[in-house]
Amino acid sequence: MGVSVYRLPWSAQLWWAVVFSLALAPFVYIVYGVLGNALGPDPAEALMHQTGEWAIRLLVLVLAARPLAQRGWPALFRYRRMLGLFMFFYTTLHLLVFAQVYVGWNVSILLEELLERPYVMVGFAGWVLLTPLALTSTNGMRRRLRQRWRQLHQLVYAVAVLGVLHVLWLSRSDIGDAVLYGVLLGALLCWRIWQAWRRRFARAR
Repeated sequence: MGVSVYRLPWSAQLWWAVVFSLALAPFVYIVYGVLGNALGPDPAEALMHQTGEWAIRLLVLVLAARPLAQRGWPALFRYRRMLGLFMFFYTTLHLLVFAQVYVGWNVSILLEELLERPYVMVGFAGWVLLTPLALTSTNGMRRRLRQRWRQLHQLVYAVAVLGVLHVLWLSRSDIGDAVLYGVLLGALLCWRIWQAWRRRFARAR
């Protein structure tokens, strides 16, 4: 959103609050599960699964916003920045749970995991690429970076590839989720490549 939420009409503020609440709801559910000891027999696994699932779901929504807007559904596009920041939030939670439960904040163990487990490496790489996108998501940073801002935020497509690889390597025998997210994100990446090709062809003509 290009302006402060407080300057929007009351109806737009209401929708902003609705989208914000829906994006925050999984976190509230997770906190409730932790406080109520309701995450099942393996709470750590449940935390890893839920934070990772919501991160990649929000990634799909962020990438789907522009093609849906071009097809006459601009509602999601208006909240793309918010959804992107929530995606980074859940991705960071996913990483923090891993650091706390599986690594114990031990740097040597983390390096060992990065070197020995490909899914850890690609997941961590995805978070690293997301960090500058979150830090430059403000209007002020967009004005300062100008054209470089758009080029920087193309990294989200690399994050999508890394996210699919992360899920695929984690899936082992059950690859249903990996295939689903792979198809969705693959289609959105193909759409982006097609749009870039169309613009280049139009300029050439």
